[in-house]
Amino acid sequence: MDEDTFCVKEKRRKMKAVLYIHGKDGSAEEAGHYGPLFPGQKIIGFDYRSQTPWEAKKEFTVFTGSLCEEYGSITLIANSVGAFFAMSAGLDAWIRKAYFISPIVDMEKLIMDMMLWAHVTEEELKEKSVIRTGFGEDLSWEYLSYVREHPIRWNAPTEILYGCRDALTARETIASFAYRHDARLTVYDEGEHWFHTDEQMRFLDEWISRSVSSDGQI
Repeated sequence: MDEDTFCVKEKRRKMKAVLYIHGKDGSAEEAGHYGPLFPGQKIIGFDYRSQTPWEAKKEFTVFTGSLCEEYGSITLIANSVGAFFAMSAGLDAWIRKAYFISPIVDMEKLIMDMMLWAHVTEEELKEKSVIRTGFGEDLSWEYLSYVREHPIRWNAPTEILYGCRDALTARETIASFAYRHDARLTVYDEGEHWFHTDEQMRFLDEWISRSVSSDGQI
């Protein structure tokens, strides 16, 4: 390694980075929204390919581990199923703090809820292995079995933003998760699972800004 390359790497190790993990049908480009909220920090969007928690366990840890070799501190922002994958992959071992937006915190319950919506029993799912639903989601016995056998363990300092109109996660479910994992929960009455309106995004930005400021990051 030449001297210039060494100096660049050493400089990066002293920098702070923000890793953004999108939800379903999202994109890594969404990470750019968070740049103004973390001035002076490198904003990195993760364009992952995983569709299951077992795929994410490998892909997410390899990617995050490589970031840790370059940056001295990593903050995580994760949306919806992206937060679930991050937790399943054990990224709490790599980050200093997490911001979860509408996270899926109990995948087993969500799958069971979808089975009810689709009028599918466990016996039917086990027999057929995969069942396509009328609302566009595949129900998978392998997926359900995996989340039952691999409960979430999460220890990083975490802020959670939850919208009362979230149709995927009940308020009791998110509150229970926050209590059990010592996370700070912020509930927004006008929020949905997908934060996207101007008012919702303004609330989201203020939520992050308050936390960043109280942490002394700016």
